[in-house]
Amino acid sequence: MCDSVGDSGKPGKDFYMPQLSDIQRAKQRIGNVVVPTPLVKNFPLSDRYGADIWLKREDMQHVRSYKIRGAFNKIACLDQSELDSGVVCASAGNHAQGVAFAANRLKTHAVIFMPKPTPQQKINQVRMFGGEFVEIVLTGDTYDDACGDAMEYCESKGACFIHPFDDPQIIEGQGTLGLDILNDAKQPIDCLLLPIGGGGLAAGVSSVFKTISPYTRIIGVEAAGAPCMKRSFEEGRRVTLADIDTFADGIAVRTPGEITFRICRELLDQIVVVPEGKICTTILELYNESAIVVEPAGAASIAALSLVAREMAGKTVVCVVSGSNNDITRMEEIKERSMLYEGIKHYFIVRFPQRAGALREFLEHALGPNDDITLFQYAKKNAREKGPAVVGIEVRSPEDFAPLLQRMNDQNIVYEYLNDKPDLLRLI
Repeated sequence: MCDSVGDSGKPGKDFYMPQLSDIQRAKQRIGNVVVPTPLVKNFPLSDRYGADIWLKREDMQHVRSYKIRGAFNKIACLDQSELDSGVVCASAGNHAQGVAFAANRLKTHAVIFMPKPTPQQKINQVRMFGGEFVEIVLTGDTYDDACGDAMEYCESKGACFIHPFDDPQIIEGQGTLGLDILNDAKQPIDCLLLPIGGGGLAAGVSSVFKTISPYTRIIGVEAAGAPCMKRSFEEGRRVTLADIDTFADGIAVRTPGEITFRICRELLDQIVVVPEGKICTTILELYNESAIVVEPAGAASIAALSLVAREMAGKTVVCVVSGSNNDITRMEEIKERSMLYEGIKHYFIVRFPQRAGALREFLEHALGPNDDITLFQYAKKNAREKGPAVVGIEVRSPEDFAPLLQRMNDQNIVYEYLNDKPDLLRLI
């Protein structure tokens, strides 16, 4: 463990940098529990972007994410007295599953703090992997809230905290993924895209690549609703975000790690930010085109391809598919976010005259032949001249939106567009 150098991220005398030898030892340590996941070429993506696109399928791990690597490596390094005292972690799901799996295999008690909005599917998976060795505590709204409560618990109980990303042995465990990618690659890798939450995966894997494959361009990918690492890069110090969108829960972190920030700042070539709506579109495309089921964080690196497509043309690109712990009940929200992002679905508050035939006129004269009403909420107010209705309209293509607005304006329909008002849109 390194000494603190503050939030500036500038390497100091005791600056910790993962060593290849430590990551190779971690690979031996976790060898009996980690699945050798495939590195496979994706032909639809390769054709779309004019590049050689390969996917590292960490969604096919035992716990359906790469997090088992760091969690098992860390816990396997504890001495018997630490194992007897038990372990504690905070996680939105994937790290929790890795800790639960390791606790069960190494026979130590684990108390796992998870944010209350964590998808039920991930909570159930933690229980399944941990069995009798795991206790789950739901607390707070975000990972950072759960982490604060977990740290307080550790101090009061004397248990060992298993950090999801800001720990050398966690970073070294995640770094084994870099060894696996390079071992499986059939040709030199020009670009590697990695999802970033707190930075453990990016720190570990980038340290391997910069040692063995220094010519590879390494791009970190964050969700637009929680760009803590990119913001920290821009300001030259660790930044804590006041508000985040927790939709891509696996990478929704307010503050990057102290250790991981310093490493990533040294080794990453670029960080890009992808909108959650684009991530949702990517989830649906992967399912429909390649029969791959991923969670939002797992789709982030692939969603980012459109942002770097021009510079990647004709090159070999690897995207890390970090996990597939997606609750099926979220699919409606995923579809909705995708359609909003793609410009297919639009919401309005329409103020109809309170007279017979007003709705019929709207349907006949405002809607196009391919437009479809997907939501209509209306309350008649007898004392008012105009009654507001919330109307959701789905168009066949983004190009159909402008004609829809033109027809509404031509008919002198009074409306308020809601898609660009996220606070109001959340109420629907």
